[in-house]
Amino acid sequence: MSEQPKPHQDASRVAGELRVTLGQLVRRLREQAAGSDLTKSQMSALLRIEREGTATSSSLAEAEGMRPQSMAKIVRVLEGAGLISGSPDPKDGRKTLLSLTPAAQEQFRIGRSAREDWLTSAIDASLSDDEIAQLASAVKLLRRLAQSP
Repeated sequence: MSEQPKPHQDASRVAGELRVTLGQLVRRLREQAAGSDLTKSQMSALLRIEREGTATSSSLAEAEGMRPQSMAKIVRVLEGAGLISGSPDPKDGRKTLLSLTPAAQEQFRIGRSAREDWLTSAIDASLSDDEIAQLASAVKLLRRLAQSP
C-alpha cells in the first residue's frame, strides 16, 4: 500500500503548482493588452496611484521602496506621457498631489477590458459548463487565500 501524503506535503505541492500556473496565467493576461513602453517601476507607480488615490512623489517613493530622486524621474516621465498630473496639496501647498489623468484611466480600462475579453473567450472555449462551475468555486478559494494574513 502506498502511504497517503501528509496534509502539509499536499499543501506544499499544491502551492508550488498554483504559483507556477498563476504565473503562466498572469503572463498570458499581460500579452492581451496593447504593448506599453512603460517600465515596471513606472507601471507600479501608476497602479499604486490608481489603487490608493492621490499621492506625493515622496510617499510613492517610500511605498515603492526607492529613493525620492528615482521616483522624481519616474514622475517626470509619467507627467510627460500625460498619464499623471499634479495639483497643490490643500493641506500643505509646498507638496504636490499626483493623480491619474483621464488618459491613464482610459488606458487602464481598455487594457482590463482586453484581458477580461481574452479570459472570457478562453474559459468559454476550453472548459465545459461543469468545469466553469468548478472554476467559479476555485475563484472563491483563491480570493480567501489572497485575503489571508
